Amino acid sequence: MSNADDIWILGIVMTKFGKHGDQDVVDLAAEAATGALADAGVTMADIGVIAAGNLMNAGAGIGQQLQKQIGQTGVPVYNVANACATGATALRTAIMAVKAGETDMGLAVGVEKLSGAGLLGGGGTRKSDSNTWEPNGRYGAVAPVDGRIGTETMPGVFAQIGMEYGHRYGGADFALFAGISEKNHAHSTLNPLAAYQKRFTLEEIMGDIMIAYPNTRPMCSANCDGAAAAVVVSGERLKSLSGEQQRRAVKVSASVLTSDPYDTGCQVLPNVNTLTRNAAKQAYEQAGVGPEDLDLVELHDCFATAELVHYDNLMLCPEGGAVDFFKSGAPWRDGSTPVNVSGGLQSKGHPIAATGIANIWEVCHHLRGEAGDRQIEGAKVGLAHVIGLGSACGVHILESAAA
Repeated sequence: MSNADDIWILGIVMTKFGKHGDQDVVDLAAEAATGALADAGVTMADIGVIAAGNLMNAGAGIGQQLQKQIGQTGVPVYNVANACATGATALRTAIMAVKAGETDMGLAVGVEKLSGAGLLGGGGTRKSDSNTWEPNGRYGAVAPVDGRIGTETMPGVFAQIGMEYGHRYGGADFALFAGISEKNHAHSTLNPLAAYQKRFTLEEIMGDIMIAYPNTRPMCSANCDGAAAAVVVSGERLKSLSGEQQRRAVKVSASVLTSDPYDTGCQVLPNVNTLTRNAAKQAYEQAGVGPEDLDLVELHDCFATAELVHYDNLMLCPEGGAVDFFKSGAPWRDGSTPVNVSGGLQSKGHPIAATGIANIWEVCHHLRGEAGDRQIEGAKVGLAHVIGLGSACGVHILESAAA
């Protein structure tokens, strides 16, 4: 049924995303981890490594805190923080440990408490209005750029990225970006674990509060609380498990993590394109598939503008063809290449460290045929993508046991 060198997802769970005032980070991580173990049909006694991702409190040792809740077995723990790719990096850490033969089963967890966090990316403090720059810290005489040349806040950065794409290739206007958000919010109505499950009209989206043109409030990812976890297993160990465990296992055909190659333009505006395209190319080569083979995609739509450029970066369309790809209806749930059937980050929510594994959970749900009303019929191959500025990009290609 499986090659001994293959890596499989044996169990995977995400919590309901939203506000969880009665649960702290450890509670949420424990809920996801115990859920993934139960879904896999194993216990902590089977786990040989833990990779735990948490960004906002990265130095707290979330992995060890989690062990105290779910079982202290003395196995290696890796605490992971890698921007918005934290969850995907945690999963890849567990995958690499299994791939290296250090263990035959590992647990990856991503968790975040973000409800009420407000606007991220601007540093959280007001910049001085003084015309005189006083150097300090490692950047010496380099002044902050926020409000002087562009912006460092996430909505503004990704607004610029989308507008740059539209300027370069044409056709990407306010209504088109709003249409992407309309699609994702429509998809969210079928996802009971999404933070928001409300359909918006195009007019409602365009008429809402402007955050950073062209991104209005519904076009921005939702800060919220949540966790997701996965159990990975070697192909050799999987052979010894039950028929039902083998049937529900999902093959990790590719696991790729990239960072920025040097780019002079990247010093002015973050380049989210090159490292994503590089990751996609490597993933397609590893998996032996192409974009045309994908039955669904969960990509990092932190803003509506981001989704458009990633159609291109993941090669779901010809270079420069993202606008036509969207207008064709392809990324809708009933289209040729469904994108963000979960509702995406704009409505499912974006508890940063959980997102990478939650995107993979959505794909696995369809490949197992367990996605309910939003099921993509006959889904065999899917791609999950996340990107964090700094930068880090994770791409995983997954295949059903029957693929």
